[in-house]
Amino acid sequence: MNIDSIQVDHFEIPLPTVLSDSTHGEIRQFGVVMVRVRMAGGAEGLGYTYVVGKTGGAAIAALIEKDLAPMLVRSDPRRVEQLWGRMWWRLHYVGRGGIAVFAISAVDIALWDLKAKFAGEPLWRLLGGHSGKARVYAGGIDLGFSLDELAERTRQNLERGFRAIKMKVGRERLAEDVERVAAMRELLGPEIPLLVDANMRWSVEQAIRASRAFAEHDVYWLEEPTIPDDIEGHARIARDGAIPIAAGGVSFPEPDLSNLGGVTAWMKVAHLAEAYNLPVTSHGVHDLHVHLLAAVPNASLLEAHGFGLEAFILHPLDIVEGVVTAPERAGHGIEFDWDALEQHRAAR
Repeated sequence: MNIDSIQVDHFEIPLPTVLSDSTHGEIRQFGVVMVRVRMAGGAEGLGYTYVVGKTGGAAIAALIEKDLAPMLVRSDPRRVEQLWGRMWWRLHYVGRGGIAVFAISAVDIALWDLKAKFAGEPLWRLLGGHSGKARVYAGGIDLGFSLDELAERTRQNLERGFRAIKMKVGRERLAEDVERVAAMRELLGPEIPLLVDANMRWSVEQAIRASRAFAEHDVYWLEEPTIPDDIEGHARIARDGAIPIAAGGVSFPEPDLSNLGGVTAWMKVAHLAEAYNLPVTSHGVHDLHVHLLAAVPNASLLEAHGFGLEAFILHPLDIVEGVVTAPERAGHGIEFDWDALEQHRAAR
């Protein structure tokens, strides 16, 4: 029952449409690092993480190949908590965040996929099996879109079955953001939740002003209003603003399993949030996060955003009236078209 080998693959996935937000500027591609943990008998667990553009992808892949994989080979993959701790302390001196935790995340996801396959259960049921479903919203990266383009993309998402929409804010003038939010509210009507994401653009005072301005248009939450390091600032925005905050904490804790330590760390955040009577949401990689939100009792909305990977996934999630059902396949159930991905392998 020990790990026989670990394969690491690094791909650079081009986007069909150039996207943009207030901090990354134009986004033309995402980097994806994939990990396959293999047993001698052929069983395999798959995990992955992503980066914006090209930055950091090669470093994450190298960390896994050179520092984590040699340590994990011949270990029992079912002892996920033990292996997570070993990875953490292996990278502790150079990590405790950043690319080190991205690397741990990809491996941890693969270990949980393998563990669920051993159990013959879908991951969401192994992790708690609360509902098997999740409410979902369309997460756009659309700050550079014109109002007409934003409206057209929104209509397409509604036709696909989404019943909640997120848009980017953080343009040069707050008045521009307010105008766009007002137009979106008019398009969506009063019943469909509208979420906004500033991608850490503002100071605390700017975020408070924006929050108060958006409240008139019934915004569901304001995401990442300022830099994540400013914990006291987030508390001020939540206190003095007018709408709930989604980020690492505050009103809607928003852990991302692909960059905070995998399934192991995400579930701990979700349970901690539950202890404080807070709903938990997700950030991207919806084909993985659907299992986690479907497993816990305090689930909020699932962000649907695959960072270009959706074109290579063999069994995409079905969205029906704003709800997705977690797969029943053993593990997380994600299978890729590896031949198609091969065309986008990153140069070494």
